[in-house]
Amino acid sequence: MAPRSLRHTPRRTPRKFFYLLLLIFVPACIFGLFTDYRKVTYILRPLWDTPPAPFTWLPHYYAENVSMDHLCRLHGWSVRATPRRIFDAIIFSNEIDLLDIRWHELYPYVTKFVIIEANTTFTGIPKPLYFASNRNRFAFAEEKIVHYVFPGTTRSGDSHADPFKFERMQRAAMDDLLRRAGISNGDVLIMADTDEIPRPQTLKLLQWCDGIPSKLHFEMKHYLYSFEFPMDSIWKTASNIYGPNTRYMHSRQTDDLLSDAGWHCSFCFRHIEDFVFKMGAYSHAERVRRRDFLDYRRIQRLICQGDDLFDMLPEEFTFKDLIRKMGSIPKSASAITLPAYLIKNADKFRYLLPGGCIRETGSSSNFPKESSYSDLSVF
Repeated sequence: MAPRSLRHTPRRTPRKFFYLLLLIFVPACIFGLFTDYRKVTYILRPLWDTPPAPFTWLPHYYAENVSMDHLCRLHGWSVRATPRRIFDAIIFSNEIDLLDIRWHELYPYVTKFVIIEANTTFTGIPKPLYFASNRNRFAFAEEKIVHYVFPGTTRSGDSHADPFKFERMQRAAMDDLLRRAGISNGDVLIMADTDEIPRPQTLKLLQWCDGIPSKLHFEMKHYLYSFEFPMDSIWKTASNIYGPNTRYMHSRQTDDLLSDAGWHCSFCFRHIEDFVFKMGAYSHAERVRRRDFLDYRRIQRLICQGDDLFDMLPEEFTFKDLIRKMGSIPKSASAITLPAYLIKNADKFRYLLPGGCIRETGSSSNFPKESSYSDLSVF
């Protein structure tokens, strides 16, 4: 009897398994594109997008009772004989409490608070002038305030205005307002949104040190809803040594990034109405994909859980970071190194501190009733 051949027959299981995965993955992607294309594009982002160029991180030194001469020299700079003037310029929407904290925190170091607010949102929805109607709250800084009302454009019918176009127009208007405020070559200009609050120690360095970069981004600790939910840091805030070619912007201007230079508290509002308003009003209002996104009970639940209001996935450039950041934001019980004015007035701003996730409803006179929020729809 002839011996049976011992020749190895290649296994076809891996190829079959690959085809099976393909059969599941491709229809799932097609279905996802039709039902929620944003999630599919965010999941696949590591395949089609590349991260920005890395920053050059600059150390940030500060301690109480240390001389400015010593602090400047630690950074490789030298101390000035006289302080620079600082102009803090923001485009304002409705972040009244954060503006209160910001201006109290920065008041000793800022020469002029330059603020633009429009009578419409970036998406073309008419809105009250929140700063103008609450200006008495900022009487402590009245002599430093330069305020301008930008005449916005109201969208007509079902038309959808380009929110980024309106945003660019307001930033261009800031250049003229700064000149009217008296800014001069050599002054420091802070370019930031209202909810991006620089550390006072950072402004003190910019004020007293020679040799600082002419353009400098600030690394800011990023928080969502309150200082209970810390996220990764951001870099959008910048300082410029003002000159003839300086333009107000909120995009990358340099590779230099000063470490731990402030706080960014996104969607940090006292009232549920504030959340609903911003969700339909800011430049990414298209993220409100369903009407139930604006439901008060849903918003309150997501705030306390640390979940995303828009049901979005993290915007990451690697699958590792994408998976790591999925789900609720872990809570922090620490209130160390937060703005001093916030801690001194903890009872007033309890909702911004750990354990204060419950928001108020119906007590903000600046906002319409819940039934009128159909005007904010982007559907």
